[in-house]
Amino acid sequence: MMDTQPFHIAPGSVVDLRERPTRDDGGFRKQEGKKAVKRLSKRLGELQELLYARRDYALLVVFQAMDAGGKDSTTRRVFRKLNPAGVRVKSFKSPSDRERLHDFLWRIHQHAPRRGYIGIFNRSQYEDVVAVRVRQLAPPDTWQGRFEHINAFERLLASEGTIVLKFFLHISEAYQKERLQRRLDRADKHWKFDPGDLDDRGRWDPFMEAYSESIQRCSTDHAPWYVVPAERRWFRDLVVMQTVVDKLDSLRMDYPEPDFDPAKIEIP
Repeated sequence: MMDTQPFHIAPGSVVDLRERPTRDDGGFRKQEGKKAVKRLSKRLGELQELLYARRDYALLVVFQAMDAGGKDSTTRRVFRKLNPAGVRVKSFKSPSDRERLHDFLWRIHQHAPRRGYIGIFNRSQYEDVVAVRVRQLAPPDTWQGRFEHINAFERLLASEGTIVLKFFLHISEAYQKERLQRRLDRADKHWKFDPGDLDDRGRWDPFMEAYSESIQRCSTDHAPWYVVPAERRWFRDLVVMQTVVDKLDSLRMDYPEPDFDPAKIEIP
């Protein structure tokens, strides 16, 4: 069992992503880490069944990262052993014309998981205080006001039984270059490469500033942020999985009692 507290952003902390590591092993050897992930994966499957059986809580996992930061692979590797019937993954791209006619949280809220289910956001409401800010798609007064709305939204979800866990998958500029080059070098990865991503790569420092402020202002007791060193993928998976399992274990769920006497049921 590993301690994920070093990656947790305590409410009120000062955050500067440039000072946080992008590569770590937590003192584990790779094989040890992979074995731990395997054990945690089994436990996560058990906890998912309890979550679904009780329907007291929902779990929302939010992933944010720079391009090539590993949002897709983290989702695939951490949650691959779960029953897919109880998992919903939503990837948020640029808002559609219809979505722009609503408040910025409208398209987000409708995908929040219902009790008993696990929801995974690949990008999220934080695009509206990060990408919108860096790309200058809205004036500062607009995106600055959204921090309060995001905190209120997440507080609402938590008060209605949704566990909110947010992970920033932290990579370096050099690592991103390596991963983007891989997409160019491999024919089976060309579909993942978007030349437009290079525009955002040229804004690395503004993105780090925007993410730092967003994490600092929106890591709360009811919806904490974790900054995960993501360049060793096995360690990234271990941190995310351990955090999720710890939180679900803390709920101390057990199976609901039946409203019938199983001993009196006879199956013809």
